[in-house]
Amino acid sequence: MPARGNRVDRKKLLLSKWTAVAPVGKNKHFLVSALVLPDPPGGLLEWIDIEAVHSGATRRIRWRSLRDSSCWRQGWV
Repeated sequence: MPARGNRVDRKKLLLSKWTAVAPVGKNKHFLVSALVLPDPPGGLLEWIDIEAVHSGATRRIRWRSLRDSSCWRQGWV
């Protein structure tokens, strides 16, 4: 049975919690720390910043990549 995608609501994305299926730079637990607003204003949101809970390191990713349940789990698992 194929893995189902995560349901992601853009309106509730900020400060949401995520667990990486495979560690990213020795980090597994992340928090969406910022929504990168498009330029010009009014465009579609494409990028977010996620912050590793343990190290505080921040990465910029496409928010839609969180839908991939083979890479991300919603919440801290």
